[in-house]
Amino acid sequence: MSNQLSCENVTLGYENTIVTRNLSFSVSSGDYLCIVGENGSGKSTLIKTLLHLKALLSGKITLGDGLLHKEIGYLPQQTVVQRDFPASVQEIVLSGCLNRSGLRPFYNKQEKLLAHNNMRKLGICNLKKESYRLLSGGQQQRVLLARALCATQKMLLLDEPVTGLDPKAASEMYELVAKINREGGITVIMVSHDIAAAVKYSTHILHLGQQEPLFFGTKQEYVKSDICKAFMTTSGGDNNG
Repeated sequence: MSNQLSCENVTLGYENTIVTRNLSFSVSSGDYLCIVGENGSGKSTLIKTLLHLKALLSGKITLGDGLLHKEIGYLPQQTVVQRDFPASVQEIVLSGCLNRSGLRPFYNKQEKLLAHNNMRKLGICNLKKESYRLLSGGQQQRVLLARALCATQKMLLLDEPVTGLDPKAASEMYELVAKINREGGITVIMVSHDIAAAVKYSTHILHLGQQEPLFFGTKQEYVKSDICKAFMTTSGGDNNG
């Protein structure tokens, strides 16, 4: 099976500050990769670099298996401003089709059907006319996940998708993402500070440390590793990287 995404000797950073160097890993179609690590280890920076939202300092990132950058769905960390966005659920989900619609000033029948089907998958059809800003945190994340799914049938990138959610909503979000990966065949790359969830749902784990990657491999290999045991002993609290 050919790699859908590969990083070779990558150096990541921002404003002339290096956060990670010598990073190499690959993802195949259908994989579920969790990116974990301590504060400032470059987890979110990696996601943004993969999306071309941040410049690559050095190294090489390659897409394969027919994947195009515009076919990658993205669920970013939510900000307070985003949570207060004044639009309907349906409008936000449909906006995930913008890369498909190009310069057309309207959504076509297929795009509207795609949005409907993704809202149905995530159990939010009954909310389609509701104002996004009035929804609960868990409902908002479902809306944003449906939006991301409108942009992709191949790869989904998620940056701390359960931040700010209560335990029940967080568990439901993890289950939804796992179902999308398992039943939809969509490759998932997710940043998480929750090692237990990473081990439960992923197929592979990338553990970033300060300035360098500490581990990349299957979750079975990770669970047996010293870095996993040490991190699970010492980690705690929120972990935005």
